[in-house]
Amino acid sequence: MLDFSTEDTFRAGTAQLLDNCAGLGLNTVLAQVRPFGDALYRSSLFPWSHLCTGVQGKDPGFDPLDVFLTEAHRRGIGVEAWVNPYRLRSSAAMPPNLAENNLANTHPDWLCTAGEGLYLNPAVPAAADYVVQGVAELLQNYPVDGIHFDDYFYPTTDAAVDAAQFAASGAADLAAWRRQNVTALVAKVYRTVKAADPTLRFGISPQGNPDNDLDQQYSDVTAWLAAGGEEKVIDYLCPQVYWGYGFTLQSGSTRFAFENIVPAWLSYPRAGDVALYFGLGAYRVGTGDGGANPDSVSGWSTGSALAAQVKDLRQQAAGGWALYRYGSLFGPEAPALAEAECAALRALNT
Repeated sequence: MLDFSTEDTFRAGTAQLLDNCAGLGLNTVLAQVRPFGDALYRSSLFPWSHLCTGVQGKDPGFDPLDVFLTEAHRRGIGVEAWVNPYRLRSSAAMPPNLAENNLANTHPDWLCTAGEGLYLNPAVPAAADYVVQGVAELLQNYPVDGIHFDDYFYPTTDAAVDAAQFAASGAADLAAWRRQNVTALVAKVYRTVKAADPTLRFGISPQGNPDNDLDQQYSDVTAWLAAGGEEKVIDYLCPQVYWGYGFTLQSGSTRFAFENIVPAWLSYPRAGDVALYFGLGAYRVGTGDGGANPDSVSGWSTGSALAAQVKDLRQQAAGGWALYRYGSLFGPEAPALAEAECAALRALNT
């Protein structure tokens, strides 16, 4: 999306991106800074991301995050650093190479695998502590406005990946123990963020299906929402509600239709100082959401699908909304309907 070839080209692309975001009335950008145990910023803990130069570990010659923050704050836009805590590799080709100082090479004892993917094992406390150190480094060196995790926690339900740690723990319930492992990391990150600056925010965008969150990712989202005071572990959740109106599973269930899943999330007990936002699927525009309902594509081809969802969220007093992803509305990958969608969103803020 952005051109990292020189600082000037990166700055120009960043300026255009942020101007486009400001034009939609957005106040915060969730900027991916660590997709694969790497860094799109200068770090002593993680290698440079291959997204900067094509080669993991190669210095691009400037600091992309510093440029991005400067341009964003100049426009009054906040930036939350989006960190993928566990993933080192999603496939044999992504990223194409791992730097010598990637954790896959320096701490192979911290790893687990799922298919071709490589991940830090959520059951290894030292690995979790390193993730926390990475967050602390970000907060110390950059004026980010918060830290953001997405939905990637446990990479698999396979009992083998942490069988040794589970046996040593003495716990009886594997799923509950795994949720405790993830929550321990989330709580440490929250405390680290608040220790750096109590005004900074820490939030998570889990899957929109809470069953998957609890039983496949082992992210205890309902407990996180309800935890306040001394037990608080997040400032907000932003579930990925990437379905349209009337979305229907092959089984005939409409549980995840937008008009059903949003009230379901809003009905969960929530601490008074924990916000609930909703992630909307901009990438669905013009292509649909894969539902069995006959309008699964046409419902996303109106030129105002996202605006309709935002209106609904406002009527239901949701805390806010986010769009995934920028490239689905702007740039060469954006569909023909993108401009109409943007115009409809702009109209909501005029």
